[in-house]
Amino acid sequence: MPSQLPIGTLSQLARTRTDEAARKLAALRDANLSAARKLELLLQYRQEYTRQLQSLLAQGATTAQWRNYQEFLQALDAGIEHQRAAAAQAEAGLDRGRLDWQHQRRRLNAYETLADRIRRQDAVAQGRRDQRASDEQAARMAQAGIARAGEIR
Repeated sequence: MPSQLPIGTLSQLARTRTDEAARKLAALRDANLSAARKLELLLQYRQEYTRQLQSLLAQGATTAQWRNYQEFLQALDAGIEHQRAAAAQAEAGLDRGRLDWQHQRRRLNAYETLADRIRRQDAVAQGRRDQRASDEQAARMAQAGIARAGEIR
């Protein structure tokens, strides 16, 4: 049974690491969704302000109004590009987190498979020991029976 101690420790450590990787993956997934939502919101703002500018131009906007909208849209475009980069970074982080979780999960499965194999081998060995002990007990009882039968005659 001492062989089970190290594999049990390794299995528990792998389980802890897998759980940590799963929590990290959940946080990365949330960050990825948040970044994607922010990007979508900025793109919606961009469309709305573009429509407003077109409407304003159709009504005869002043140069100052047109310049203000253009500057705002340029700033919004810079924000969109920044958020695209953040969203791409969040997606890459999510991919790395997913790979780490999968790696940890495979390691845990390997340790659990090995532990199961050890348990089965131990059970088979114990079964053989029990059978041997039972056979020896039966042989002793049979010997004792033959010896008693010889004494009675």
